[in-house]
Amino acid sequence: MPDHLLLNGKKFFYDEIQHYSFRESIPLNGYEMKTLEFCKSWLQGVQEFPVMTSGSTGAPKVITLTREQMEASARRTLRIFNLQPEEKALVCLNTEYIAGMMMLVRGLVGNLHMTIIEPIGNPLASVEPAAHFDFVAMVPLQLQTLLEQTPEKVDQLNQMKAVLLGGAAIHKNLEEAVQQLTVPVYQSYGMTETVSHVAVRQLNGSARSDFYVAPEEVTLGQDERGCLTISAEVTNHETLITNDLVELRDAHSFQWLGRADNTINTGGVKVQLEKVENALGNAMATLGMNRRFFAAALPDETLGDKLIAVLEGSPLTVEEEHNLKGMLREHLGKYEIPKQFGYLPRLPETATGKVDRRGGMALL
Repeated sequence: MPDHLLLNGKKFFYDEIQHYSFRESIPLNGYEMKTLEFCKSWLQGVQEFPVMTSGSTGAPKVITLTREQMEASARRTLRIFNLQPEEKALVCLNTEYIAGMMMLVRGLVGNLHMTIIEPIGNPLASVEPAAHFDFVAMVPLQLQTLLEQTPEKVDQLNQMKAVLLGGAAIHKNLEEAVQQLTVPVYQSYGMTETVSHVAVRQLNGSARSDFYVAPEEVTLGQDERGCLTISAEVTNHETLITNDLVELRDAHSFQWLGRADNTINTGGVKVQLEKVENALGNAMATLGMNRRFFAAALPDETLGDKLIAVLEGSPLTVEEEHNLKGMLREHLGKYEIPKQFGYLPRLPETATGKVDRRGGMALL
Protein backbone atom coordinates (compact mmCIF):
# COMPACT_ATOMS: atom_id res chain seq x y z
CA MET A 1 0.00 0.00 0.00
CA PRO A 2 1.23 3.57 -0.60
CA ASP A 3 3.35 4.86 2.29
CA HIS A 4 3.70 8.43 1.00
CA LEU A 5 2.18 11.17 -1.16
CA LEU A 6 3.73 13.71 -3.51
CA LEU A 7 2.93 17.37 -2.87
CA ASN A 8 4.33 19.96 -5.29
CA GLY A 9 7.06 17.45 -6.15
CA LYS A 10 8.04 16.79 -2.50
CA LYS A 11 7.68 13.32 -1.01
CA PHE A 12 5.96 13.07 2.39
CA PHE A 13 5.65 9.74 4.22
CA TYR A 14 2.37 9.09 6.02
CA ASP A 15 4.07 8.25 9.30
CA GLU A 16 5.82 11.64 9.34
CA ILE A 17 2.63 13.42 8.28
CA GLN A 18 0.77 11.80 11.19
CA HIS A 19 3.33 13.17 13.65
CA TYR A 20 4.21 16.29 11.66
CA SER A 21 7.88 15.39 12.11
CA PHE A 22 8.94 17.02 8.82
CA ARG A 23 7.94 20.58 9.76
CA GLU A 24 11.47 21.73 10.62
CA SER A 25 13.31 19.89 7.88
CA ILE A 26 11.20 20.70 4.80
CA PRO A 27 10.20 24.28 3.92
CA LEU A 28 6.42 24.53 3.36
CA ASN A 29 4.23 27.20 1.84
CA GLY A 30 0.78 27.98 3.20
CA TYR A 31 -1.07 25.69 0.78
CA GLU A 32 1.21 22.77 1.54
CA MET A 33 0.82 23.27 5.29
CA LYS A 34 -2.99 23.31 5.11
CA THR A 35 -3.06 20.23 2.87
CA LEU A 36 -0.75 18.28 5.17
CA GLU A 37 -2.62 19.42 8.29
CA PHE A 38 -5.82 17.93 6.88
CA CYS A 39 -4.02 14.67 6.10
CA LYS A 40 -2.55 14.65 9.62
CA SER A 41 -5.99 15.11 11.17
CA TRP A 42 -7.38 12.27 9.05
CA LEU A 43 -4.51 9.92 9.87
CA GLN A 44 -4.93 10.71 13.57
CA GLY A 45 -8.59 9.65 13.41
CA VAL A 46 -10.27 13.05 13.84
CA GLN A 47 -14.05 12.57 13.63
CA GLU A 48 -15.32 16.03 12.59
CA PHE A 49 -14.05 18.46 9.98
CA PRO A 50 -15.08 22.11 9.42
CA VAL A 51 -15.52 22.85 5.71
CA MET A 52 -16.13 26.20 4.00
CA THR A 53 -18.91 26.30 1.39
CA SER A 54 -17.95 27.80 -1.97
CA GLY A 55 -20.14 30.91 -1.85
CA SER A 56 -21.44 30.42 -5.38
CA THR A 57 -25.12 30.63 -4.36
CA GLY A 58 -24.91 32.59 -1.11
CA ALA A 59 -22.49 33.89 1.48
CA PRO A 60 -19.71 31.37 2.24
CA LYS A 61 -20.22 29.61 5.56
CA VAL A 62 -18.54 26.90 7.59
CA ILE A 63 -20.35 23.59 8.07
CA THR A 64 -19.16 20.51 9.97
CA LEU A 65 -18.90 17.14 8.23
CA THR A 66 -18.31 13.87 10.05
CA ARG A 67 -15.66 11.33 9.19
CA GLU A 68 -18.43 8.79 8.59
CA GLN A 69 -20.08 11.03 5.97
CA MET A 70 -16.77 11.65 4.20
CA GLU A 71 -15.84 7.96 4.19
CA ALA A 72 -19.26 7.06 2.72
CA SER A 73 -18.79 9.62 -0.07
CA ALA A 74 -15.24 8.45 -0.80
CA ARG A 75 -16.23 4.76 -0.94
CA ARG A 76 -19.03 5.60 -3.37
CA THR A 77 -16.66 7.44 -5.73
CA LEU A 78 -14.11 4.63 -5.58
CA ARG A 79 -16.87 2.14 -6.46
CA ILE A 80 -18.46 4.22 -9.26
CA PHE A 81 -15.14 4.71 -11.06
CA ASN A 82 -13.73 1.28 -10.16
CA LEU A 83 -10.63 2.73 -8.50
CA GLN A 84 -8.42 0.05 -6.96
CA PRO A 85 -5.72 0.22 -4.25
CA GLU A 86 -2.38 1.53 -5.52
CA GLU A 87 -3.89 3.21 -8.57
CA LYS A 88 -2.90 6.84 -9.12
CA ALA A 89 -4.90 10.01 -8.54
CA LEU A 90 -3.95 13.57 -9.54
CA VAL A 91 -5.21 16.10 -6.98
CA CYS A 92 -5.36 19.57 -8.59
CA LEU A 93 -8.37 21.19 -6.86
CA ASN A 94 -8.14 23.46 -3.83
CA THR A 95 -7.91 21.15 -0.81
CA GLU A 96 -9.43 23.78 1.49
CA TYR A 97 -12.80 23.21 -0.21
CA ILE A 98 -14.89 20.07 -0.46
CA ALA A 99 -13.92 18.99 -4.00
CA GLY A 100 -10.19 18.99 -3.32
CA MET A 101 -10.57 17.80 0.25
CA MET A 102 -12.57 14.78 -0.89
CA MET A 103 -9.84 13.90 -3.40
CA LEU A 104 -7.51 13.58 -0.39
CA VAL A 105 -10.06 11.43 1.46
CA ARG A 106 -10.53 9.17 -1.59
CA GLY A 107 -6.78 8.70 -1.77
CA LEU A 108 -6.48 7.90 1.93
CA VAL A 109 -9.55 5.63 2.11
CA GLY A 110 -8.82 3.89 -1.20
CA ASN A 111 -5.04 3.54 -0.71
CA LEU A 112 -4.37 5.46 -3.91
CA HIS A 113 -1.03 6.96 -4.88
CA MET A 114 -1.65 10.71 -4.69
CA THR A 115 0.17 13.41 -6.65
CA ILE A 116 -1.01 16.77 -5.30
CA ILE A 117 -0.34 20.09 -7.02
CA GLU A 118 -1.58 23.57 -6.22
CA PRO A 119 -4.60 24.54 -8.35
CA ILE A 120 -3.51 26.05 -11.68
CA GLY A 121 -5.27 26.67 -14.99
CA ASN A 122 -3.63 23.70 -16.74
CA PRO A 123 -3.06 20.86 -14.24
CA LEU A 124 -0.95 18.76 -16.63
CA ALA A 125 1.25 21.63 -17.87
CA SER A 126 4.13 20.85 -15.51
CA VAL A 127 3.52 17.10 -15.23
CA GLU A 128 6.05 14.79 -16.86
CA PRO A 129 4.77 13.38 -20.19
CA ALA A 130 5.51 9.84 -18.95
CA ALA A 131 3.50 10.28 -15.73
CA HIS A 132 0.43 8.04 -15.55
CA PHE A 133 -2.77 8.71 -13.61
CA ASP A 134 -5.98 6.71 -13.27
CA PHE A 135 -8.28 9.46 -12.01
CA VAL A 136 -8.51 13.25 -11.81
CA ALA A 137 -11.17 15.77 -10.79
CA MET A 138 -11.08 19.25 -12.32
CA VAL A 139 -13.20 22.33 -12.82
CA PRO A 140 -14.34 22.76 -16.45
CA LEU A 141 -12.00 25.71 -17.07
CA GLN A 142 -8.99 23.53 -16.19
CA LEU A 143 -9.94 20.90 -18.77
CA GLN A 144 -10.73 23.55 -21.38
CA THR A 145 -7.34 25.24 -20.81
CA LEU A 146 -5.56 21.88 -20.98
CA LEU A 147 -7.18 20.94 -24.30
CA GLU A 148 -6.52 24.37 -25.84
CA GLN A 149 -2.96 24.95 -24.59
CA THR A 150 -1.49 21.43 -24.49
CA PRO A 151 -3.30 19.14 -26.94
CA GLU A 152 -0.32 16.80 -26.70
CA LYS A 153 -1.50 15.93 -23.17
CA VAL A 154 -4.63 14.22 -24.54
CA ASP A 155 -2.81 10.88 -24.47
CA GLN A 156 -2.26 11.27 -20.72
CA LEU A 157 -5.96 11.94 -20.23
CA ASN A 158 -6.95 8.96 -22.34
CA GLN A 159 -4.88 6.62 -20.14
CA MET A 160 -7.16 7.40 -17.20
CA LYS A 161 -10.23 5.50 -16.02
CA ALA A 162 -12.28 8.69 -15.62
CA VAL A 163 -12.17 12.49 -15.58
CA LEU A 164 -14.63 14.12 -13.19
CA LEU A 165 -15.72 17.73 -13.78
CA GLY A 166 -17.55 19.88 -11.27
CA GLY A 167 -17.92 23.25 -9.65
CA ALA A 168 -19.23 25.17 -12.66
CA ALA A 169 -21.45 24.88 -15.71
CA ILE A 170 -20.07 23.10 -18.77
CA HIS A 171 -20.69 25.07 -21.93
CA LYS A 172 -21.32 23.70 -25.39
CA ASN A 173 -17.82 24.23 -26.79
CA LEU A 174 -16.22 22.18 -23.99
CA GLU A 175 -18.85 19.44 -24.20
CA GLU A 176 -18.12 19.15 -27.92
CA ALA A 177 -14.36 19.20 -27.31
CA VAL A 178 -14.48 16.22 -24.93
CA GLN A 179 -16.01 14.09 -27.68
CA GLN A 180 -12.46 13.65 -29.00
CA LEU A 181 -11.43 11.94 -25.75
CA THR A 182 -11.69 8.19 -25.24
CA VAL A 183 -11.50 8.51 -21.44
CA PRO A 184 -15.03 8.78 -19.97
CA VAL A 185 -15.65 12.37 -18.84
CA TYR A 186 -18.33 12.94 -16.21
CA GLN A 187 -20.07 16.05 -14.91
CA SER A 188 -20.78 15.88 -11.20
CA TYR A 189 -23.78 17.09 -9.23
CA GLY A 190 -23.21 17.87 -5.59
CA MET A 191 -22.35 20.47 -3.01
CA THR A 192 -20.54 20.81 0.27
CA GLU A 193 -23.66 19.71 2.14
CA THR A 194 -23.72 16.42 0.16
CA VAL A 195 -19.98 15.87 0.73
CA SER A 196 -19.08 16.32 -2.95
CA HIS A 197 -20.99 14.58 -5.76
CA VAL A 198 -24.10 12.45 -5.27
CA ALA A 199 -24.82 11.99 -9.00
CA VAL A 200 -22.91 12.11 -12.29
CA ARG A 201 -23.73 12.28 -15.99
CA GLN A 202 -21.43 11.07 -18.73
CA LEU A 203 -20.52 13.74 -21.28
CA ASN A 204 -18.96 11.58 -24.01
CA GLY A 205 -18.91 8.10 -25.44
CA SER A 206 -21.80 5.70 -26.02
CA ALA A 207 -23.23 6.38 -22.53
CA ARG A 208 -23.45 10.17 -23.10
CA SER A 209 -26.60 11.49 -21.43
CA ASP A 210 -28.46 14.61 -20.34
CA PHE A 211 -29.47 12.86 -17.11
CA TYR A 212 -27.53 12.69 -13.88
CA VAL A 213 -27.59 9.25 -12.30
CA ALA A 214 -27.26 8.61 -8.57
CA PRO A 215 -26.43 5.20 -7.04
CA GLU A 216 -29.18 3.17 -5.41
CA GLU A 217 -28.29 4.23 -1.87
CA VAL A 218 -29.11 7.86 -2.78
CA THR A 219 -32.85 8.67 -2.82
CA LEU A 220 -34.00 11.62 -4.90
CA GLY A 221 -37.30 13.49 -4.84
CA GLN A 222 -38.86 16.90 -5.47
CA ASP A 223 -40.49 19.53 -3.27
CA GLU A 224 -43.54 21.59 -4.19
CA ARG A 225 -41.38 24.02 -6.21
CA GLY A 226 -39.99 21.20 -8.37
CA CYS A 227 -36.61 21.42 -6.64
CA LEU A 228 -34.47 18.36 -5.98
CA THR A 229 -34.44 16.69 -2.56
CA ILE A 230 -31.69 14.26 -1.52
CA SER A 231 -31.51 11.62 1.19
CA ALA A 232 -28.45 9.43 1.68
CA GLU A 233 -25.79 8.38 4.14
CA VAL A 234 -23.87 11.57 3.32
CA THR A 235 -26.85 13.63 4.56
CA ASN A 236 -27.17 11.41 7.65
CA HIS A 237 -30.35 10.06 5.98
CA GLU A 238 -32.03 13.44 6.51
CA THR A 239 -33.82 15.02 3.52
CA LEU A 240 -31.75 17.85 2.07
CA ILE A 241 -33.84 20.37 0.11
CA THR A 242 -31.93 22.10 -2.68
CA ASN A 243 -32.74 25.15 -4.83
CA ASP A 244 -32.13 23.17 -8.03
CA LEU A 245 -35.08 22.80 -10.39
CA VAL A 246 -35.04 19.36 -12.00
CA GLU A 247 -36.96 17.00 -14.23
CA LEU A 248 -37.06 13.79 -12.20
CA ARG A 249 -36.94 10.66 -14.35
CA ASP A 250 -37.11 8.24 -11.41
CA ALA A 251 -35.87 7.98 -7.81
CA HIS A 252 -32.25 7.82 -8.99
CA SER A 253 -31.92 10.06 -12.06
CA PHE A 254 -32.79 13.60 -13.13
CA GLN A 255 -32.15 16.37 -15.62
CA TRP A 256 -30.98 19.67 -14.14
CA LEU A 257 -32.98 22.69 -15.32
CA GLY A 258 -31.54 25.55 -13.26
CA ARG A 259 -31.69 27.18 -9.88
CA ALA A 260 -34.97 28.42 -8.44
CA ASP A 261 -33.24 31.63 -7.37
CA ASN A 262 -32.16 32.24 -11.00
CA THR A 263 -35.74 32.64 -12.23
CA ILE A 264 -36.51 36.25 -13.18
CA ASN A 265 -39.78 37.96 -14.06
CA THR A 266 -39.44 40.16 -17.11
CA GLY A 267 -42.55 41.79 -18.50
CA GLY A 268 -44.70 39.36 -16.53
CA VAL A 269 -42.96 36.32 -18.06
CA LYS A 270 -40.80 33.96 -15.98
CA VAL A 271 -37.38 33.29 -17.53
CA GLN A 272 -34.81 30.77 -16.32
CA LEU A 273 -31.30 32.22 -16.59
CA GLU A 274 -29.68 28.83 -17.16
CA LYS A 275 -31.87 28.23 -20.24
CA VAL A 276 -30.67 31.55 -21.64
CA GLU A 277 -27.05 30.68 -20.84
CA ASN A 278 -27.34 27.28 -22.51
CA ALA A 279 -28.68 28.84 -25.72
CA LEU A 280 -26.07 31.60 -25.52
CA GLY A 281 -23.27 29.04 -25.18
CA ASN A 282 -24.52 27.07 -28.19
CA ALA A 283 -24.88 30.20 -30.32
CA MET A 284 -21.44 31.55 -29.38
CA ALA A 285 -19.80 28.18 -30.06
CA THR A 286 -21.45 28.10 -33.52
CA LEU A 287 -20.21 31.63 -34.24
CA GLY A 288 -16.68 30.82 -33.02
CA MET A 289 -16.89 33.14 -29.98
CA ASN A 290 -14.82 31.41 -27.33
CA ARG A 291 -15.29 33.47 -24.18
CA ARG A 292 -16.97 33.15 -20.79
CA PHE A 293 -20.32 34.76 -20.00
CA PHE A 294 -23.37 34.74 -17.76
CA ALA A 295 -26.98 35.92 -17.92
CA ALA A 296 -28.43 38.20 -15.25
CA ALA A 297 -31.09 40.83 -14.64
CA LEU A 298 -31.12 44.57 -14.01
CA PRO A 299 -34.04 46.41 -12.37
CA ASP A 300 -36.27 48.03 -14.97
CA GLU A 301 -39.27 50.30 -14.40
CA THR A 302 -41.20 48.85 -17.33
CA LEU A 303 -40.19 45.18 -17.34
CA GLY A 304 -39.50 44.64 -13.64
CA ASP A 305 -36.35 42.66 -14.51
CA LYS A 306 -34.40 43.44 -17.67
CA LEU A 307 -32.54 40.40 -19.01
CA ILE A 308 -28.90 41.05 -19.92
CA ALA A 309 -25.90 38.95 -20.93
CA VAL A 310 -22.43 39.77 -19.60
CA LEU A 311 -19.48 38.62 -21.74
CA GLU A 312 -15.81 38.41 -20.87
CA GLY A 313 -13.45 40.40 -23.05
CA SER A 314 -13.77 43.34 -25.43
CA PRO A 315 -17.19 44.39 -26.75
CA LEU A 316 -18.63 42.61 -29.77
CA THR A 317 -19.15 44.66 -32.90
CA VAL A 318 -22.67 45.77 -33.80
CA GLU A 319 -22.74 43.09 -36.51
CA GLU A 320 -21.55 40.38 -34.10
CA GLU A 321 -24.24 41.31 -31.55
CA HIS A 322 -26.84 41.28 -34.33
CA ASN A 323 -25.75 37.81 -35.50
CA LEU A 324 -25.74 36.49 -31.94
CA LYS A 325 -29.25 37.76 -31.24
CA GLY A 326 -30.38 36.29 -34.55
CA MET A 327 -29.19 32.84 -33.53
CA LEU A 328 -30.80 33.17 -30.10
CA ARG A 329 -34.18 33.96 -31.69
CA GLU A 330 -34.12 30.51 -33.31
CA HIS A 331 -34.16 28.80 -29.90
CA LEU A 332 -35.57 31.28 -27.38
CA GLY A 333 -38.81 33.18 -26.89
CA LYS A 334 -39.12 36.96 -27.16
CA TYR A 335 -38.60 37.59 -23.45
CA GLU A 336 -35.65 35.15 -23.27
CA ILE A 337 -33.49 37.26 -25.60
CA PRO A 338 -31.08 39.55 -23.69
CA LYS A 339 -32.10 43.18 -24.05
CA GLN A 340 -28.54 44.34 -23.59
CA PHE A 341 -24.95 43.03 -23.62
CA GLY A 342 -22.46 44.05 -20.96
CA TYR A 343 -18.71 43.48 -21.02
CA LEU A 344 -15.99 42.95 -18.43
CA PRO A 345 -12.26 42.43 -19.17
CA ARG A 346 -12.31 39.38 -16.90
CA LEU A 347 -15.22 37.76 -15.11
CA PRO A 348 -14.66 37.42 -11.35
CA GLU A 349 -14.56 33.94 -9.83
CA THR A 350 -15.40 32.40 -6.49
CA ALA A 351 -12.61 30.72 -4.51
CA THR A 352 -13.49 27.41 -6.19
CA GLY A 353 -13.22 28.75 -9.74
CA LYS A 354 -16.90 29.32 -10.56
CA VAL A 355 -17.97 32.46 -12.41
CA ASP A 356 -19.21 34.84 -9.71
CA ARG A 357 -22.48 36.23 -11.09
CA ARG A 358 -23.06 38.59 -8.15
CA GLY A 359 -19.48 39.84 -8.23
CA GLY A 360 -19.72 40.40 -11.96
CA MET A 361 -22.91 42.43 -11.62
CA ALA A 362 -21.29 44.54 -8.91
CA LEU A 363 -18.35 45.29 -11.24
CA LEU A 364 -20.66 46.00 -14.15
